[in-house]
Amino acid sequence: MSVRALAAGFAAGLAALLLAPPARADACDALTVRLIRATGASLVGRIGPLVVFRAADAERFRLQCASPRTLLFRSADREPPGATFVLIGQAARALTGAPEAAVETLSRQLHQDSLLTGEPQVGRVGGAVIRCDPGDRPDGFGLGTLCRVAADRPQGNRERLRRKAGLPAEATAG
Repeated sequence: MSVRALAAGFAAGLAALLLAPPARADACDALTVRLIRATGASLVGRIGPLVVFRAADAERFRLQCASPRTLLFRSADREPPGATFVLIGQAARALTGAPEAAVETLSRQLHQDSLLTGEPQVGRVGGAVIRCDPGDRPDGFGLGTLCRVAADRPQGNRERLRRKAGLPAEATAG
């Protein structure tokens, strides 16, 4: 198959996704469209509940549509450009309704704190939970930056899960 035919097929698939009537599109399709509109990212592909995007501000980010819905941002840079955190704010707003500026500020803080401590850092703001992992991870994932965004859970569940996971007290924007 030629590159031209692949590009035409991809364009047709993307157009069908963007033009699908809301009643017929599943929830993951609707969220995918919201993320594209909010961030300006391009759709790389979808396999079941996993949707992958590419943006100029980050090497890639992905949406896990299965519950709990989660966004994952990965950059090969230990110190990603500031636009990466703007992208996290935009995408978090599309996913959770959290204010972009507050998410951007908190994700920058969590990223820096993770680099300083060498440990994952977790915080919440405006209905979003954000976790950023340090750049040099011993899990073999390599150098770079990794931040996750999910919708916040009720307070009781959050505290129980944090204790169970042995995580430190969470940070909040402000």
